Amino acid sequence: MDLKTENAAIADESKFRYKRILTGDRPTGPLHLGHYVGSLRNRVRLQNKYETFILIADIQALTTNFEHPEKLQENIFLAALDYLSCGIDPNLSTIIIQSMIPEISELTTFFSMLISVNPLKHNPTIKTEAKERGYKELTYGFLGYPVSQTADIAIFKADLVPVGIDQLPHIELARKIVRKFNELYNGKLIEPFALIDKFPKLAGLDGNLKMSKSYGNAINLSDGFDLIKSKIRSALTDKNRIHPTDKGNPEICTIYSYHRAFSGETLIKETEYNCKNGKIGCVKCKENLFGVIKKLLEPMNERRAYYLNNKGEIWDILLTGTAKAKVIASETIKEVKETMKILYTLP
Repeated sequence: MDLKTENAAIADESKFRYKRILTGDRPTGPLHLGHYVGSLRNRVRLQNKYETFILIADIQALTTNFEHPEKLQENIFLAALDYLSCGIDPNLSTIIIQSMIPEISELTTFFSMLISVNPLKHNPTIKTEAKERGYKELTYGFLGYPVSQTADIAIFKADLVPVGIDQLPHIELARKIVRKFNELYNGKLIEPFALIDKFPKLAGLDGNLKMSKSYGNAINLSDGFDLIKSKIRSALTDKNRIHPTDKGNPEICTIYSYHRAFSGETLIKETEYNCKNGKIGCVKCKENLFGVIKKLLEPMNERRAYYLNNKGEIWDILLTGTAKAKVIASETIKEVKETMKILYTLP
């Protein structure tokens, strides 16, 4: 994708005023600090500016977890619990269970007629995930994941989709599919723009470039403080530092990258200076980081405790949000069928 194409797909918040955004996750287990840095923190901010729809994509979770669908209900609950704990406000954000909106699957089928297999096979995200998971053969559902995502966006008439830069090819593909639909059928579906999350991915505790539950290198938002402290203690630092007085290189230290993500500017500068000049040991640096993360998670834990004592409220929020979204989805699929001339009127 060239720069001109990329720029066409990326929205500039300072110049454009959009109405609705769509974001979400596949419910595959507890969310972690990497999710918070990469998307959740931004969603809390965005819900005060836009009509926000958050999709718990349980059907898409089956693209990589089709052997264990029995886990979905619990994972849906955990995803919603993490959202609400982080500060997602159900009065500002509509949380949706994907599988309870059958119109999404219907639109996915229509859109699948408008895209050939090759662009899907060469999608960078699909290729990367297939390689990471060791897939030698791709299922139809896994390969068609970007088409399903396009239907998610279009069915709710979202103007804007917050994504990381690595997800940009998905949005450009979505724009192409929607554009082809509109050109072919004289339709009026919205071509979505990407709102790029400018926060870097959080490295794993083991120094891996990506924090991931599948890698076992994550701090979950639901972890207790004793467990978090233990995980931080075991995290990789500058291997060349043996003694606290050794001069270090914070730029290659996982703990310093966490300070940059969570600590205030003063502590970040102090950490960098003290590390480079051998004035702080890794143990003390990790203790400082734990204090910062503990302070971050304390209000989340309070909200988590409330909802764990009121589990029925979570399901009420999910069902209410899904019902609201279904009204919009039903209207959209009706418009799509009318546009395609397949909304049949029986004689």
